[in-house]
Amino acid sequence: MSAGHQTTTGPLPIGQFAQLVQQTVKNDPLFQHQALQGEVSSWSVHNGNIYFTLRDDDGQMDCVVWRNARLTVNPSITVGSEVVIIGSVDVWPKRGRLQIVVARIQPVQTLGAMEEAKRQLIDVLRAEGSLDIPSRRLPALPKHVAIVTGADSAALSDMRRLIADRWPGMRTTVIEVLVQGEHAAREIVRGLAVTRALARPDVAHRLGLPPVDAVVVGRGGGSPEDLWAFNLEPVARAILASTVPIVSAVGHEQDHLVSDLVADVRASTPSNAIERLVPERNGVVQFLDELDGRIDGAMHRRLHELRQHLTLLSNQLRNAPGKGIYAAKERLNRLGNQLLRSMDTTIAKRHQRLAHIQATLQAAHPKRVLERGYSMVQDEQGGVVSSVTGLTQGQTIQLRFADGQAAADVHTLNPMEDEE
Repeated sequence: MSAGHQTTTGPLPIGQFAQLVQQTVKNDPLFQHQALQGEVSSWSVHNGNIYFTLRDDDGQMDCVVWRNARLTVNPSITVGSEVVIIGSVDVWPKRGRLQIVVARIQPVQTLGAMEEAKRQLIDVLRAEGSLDIPSRRLPALPKHVAIVTGADSAALSDMRRLIADRWPGMRTTVIEVLVQGEHAAREIVRGLAVTRALARPDVAHRLGLPPVDAVVVGRGGGSPEDLWAFNLEPVARAILASTVPIVSAVGHEQDHLVSDLVADVRASTPSNAIERLVPERNGVVQFLDELDGRIDGAMHRRLHELRQHLTLLSNQLRNAPGKGIYAAKERLNRLGNQLLRSMDTTIAKRHQRLAHIQATLQAAHPKRVLERGYSMVQDEQGGVVSSVTGLTQGQTIQLRFADGQAAADVHTLNPMEDEE
């Protein structure tokens, strides 16, 4: 055996080696989420899984689309089709089989035309300077978040759960729209128009709400066709027209849409949008406690330093010659007055800043909203119900008030008509 192939642990069981190869391949970014092009040379469906071979003149690899991937496959794809896939290499240790697990597959002609339209829109937006507009910062503590997304979607459920976990009772308004299909772009534009209205103080005041100060627009993952509405010009223009910061949260991390380019913040997923926008309440409270402690500590240290300085000046005054006593006293008086003014100003500024932060925190507390005459509706599991679409006739709900709660049964449901 050559020196370059010496072993130190003896023969390795082949199954263990196959698993080692599998882990090595799956952990190497080079073999994950790769865009590949080739010709389909075989195509079969078994138990809902699609098996095919992707080839060109220099080589080929087996590919699989698992049925639980919920991937919409273009029906025009057959043997001989030229396609582009996004997939990750995997190894099946039991058979020692190397294959590509496909996350997306599109005919080259269809994907090429779509990408060309997307590129042309990006060129137009860049030429007019729309991609160079400075991004607005997200509010440190949002008072009213609007979410434009699909009705009853997994993405919406995830966002609601995260908001409830991170900041219970935060005011949110969900504008449910179509997020894929022929009418999706028009629906998304309508939803963003509603958020612009809710961001106006006069409209929000009439509704008894704080103005919307941040918007999340997006949806979960899907094929390029499913996500295409977010690459269309009307949606891009509607995002650019927003008067408050917008987070684009479309698809998965590998998806890059025109909406990501024109929004103030791009989130890799809808859940990531909430993580970046909504702070954790416990963390904010802890920060305020630490800030209060640091202010008190800094003031005590500064007082101690100034007292030491005054003591030093007093000792110098006692030891000074007679003719210098008057001048020293004057200097001591000036320093004393400066010290008092400086301390008063510093303390006032520090407490003013802390009072502002505390007032903001208190104003955002859900109990303050209840004290103004509103109530919070919860379902049987304790979840907050923010839309009539979350209720059913005969359902028992809990009404939470500032001073207690009451149970009620739902008799009638009267959804409001959407406004253009």
